[in-house]
Amino acid sequence: MTARLRETLHAVAADVPSYPVYERALTTARRTRRRAVAAAVVVLVLVALTGAVLPLTRTPAVDPAAGADAALPDRIALPPLGTLHATDRPRLGPASVIFSGQASRLQGWDEDGIVGVVSADSDRYRIFSMGYEAPVGEQVLLSPDGRYVARPAGLSEDRRVDIIDLVAGRTRQLRSKVADSVGTTPLAWSPDGRQLVVDDSVPTDPMRSSYRQVLSIVTLDGERWTQLADGAQQPIFGSPVAFAPGGERVAYQIGRTVTVAATDGRSVSTFELPDESWLAGKGAWTTDGALTLISRKPGSTDWNLRRVDPATGRDTAPLPLPVVTGVTTIRLLGWGPDGSALVVAYQPEPLSPDRFDQPLELDQRTAYPNVRSVRVLALTPAVTAPRTLMTAPEQILAVDVADNVINGGRTRDATPPGGVGGRFWAWGILITLVIASIAVYRSRNGLVLWLDDRRVKRARPK
Repeated sequence: MTARLRETLHAVAADVPSYPVYERALTTARRTRRRAVAAAVVVLVLVALTGAVLPLTRTPAVDPAAGADAALPDRIALPPLGTLHATDRPRLGPASVIFSGQASRLQGWDEDGIVGVVSADSDRYRIFSMGYEAPVGEQVLLSPDGRYVARPAGLSEDRRVDIIDLVAGRTRQLRSKVADSVGTTPLAWSPDGRQLVVDDSVPTDPMRSSYRQVLSIVTLDGERWTQLADGAQQPIFGSPVAFAPGGERVAYQIGRTVTVAATDGRSVSTFELPDESWLAGKGAWTTDGALTLISRKPGSTDWNLRRVDPATGRDTAPLPLPVVTGVTTIRLLGWGPDGSALVVAYQPEPLSPDRFDQPLELDQRTAYPNVRSVRVLALTPAVTAPRTLMTAPEQILAVDVADNVINGGRTRDATPPGGVGGRFWAWGILITLVIASIAVYRSRNGLVLWLDDRRVKRARPK
């Protein structure tokens, strides 16, 4: 090789840019580690979320005998903070009791008019929100088998009734077929749970200063609407509609008049109620075909039950049941197997009137501001005093009980849940993981350098 060629090669080599092999290798290693750390964090988040959410999303097989062990709990409590919703998984199944009121946990910061649901055979609780105050047993109704809850559409402008399926976790809608209706409210379930009596409010003038009331029987598929009555809306309280045990007849009260009709809408009989008497509630029909009224002794808070002939309204055989005293009213839920009448007793607020005697005050007897708490009582024949079957804390102001629980006559010692519910844990775990992921991402550079230092220390010869 000549000297000139050697110089030329040196010059060319000097002009070639140097390649930072070590720096590039270190950068590549850091990038690989960052990606590995990010992937590990994602995997951990997914695994944790799967563990937290899987119990809420898996669907257990529906037990064909669900509800066979249905029993009335001897007490109910407020739902825990973060209680699962009625349509959440795992499904609740049939319910024994639903309740509502003005307690703090029934008036959440983002959910008004919360309704609590208690399982038929255990102390599992669920909730759903109405968006406004809607007393159960009057506007929100539990089906006879405890599977469905019928409720108005809430604050929606839709004229409909929502049917919540507690077994399947779905909600279906029954849209009103009454022209010009501005609201639809369920009033009673048929014994087989296949039909509802609903009440549509229809304005009688453009200013909506007065309304007329349209009662209809509707099938759950919404295909058949049968009109029962159409008249001026009048104040009433309690449950003004009751199906006969076989479901072939229905009794309803408008004003001071009770009408017995067939399910095809044909009127069978009509009679006027005597003073201080009202249709007793959804359990107004007895097993032998008589109707039951609740009556109040004038000028007192003493309430009792009376049997009348559904054709004439005349008293029949007396009911040897104890009197309920010191309450704003009672509402008849049904009849136990021993002949006991199960009633809801409304305990008055200390500062509210204990009697509401004027016609326009009737609906105030069960109004939330006038009630302190409720109890379910058994009025047993030939017994001198009512027996308490179920208690509730103050500010639980309305309850409804499934017919199969009433007819079964079983009660159980309840241990209502405490602490917090499933939604609290699900959201708590999710928020914790999000915060941890953000912290790991923000400190990723320091983490990579720490890993590099660990690698260098391990590679040093000892």
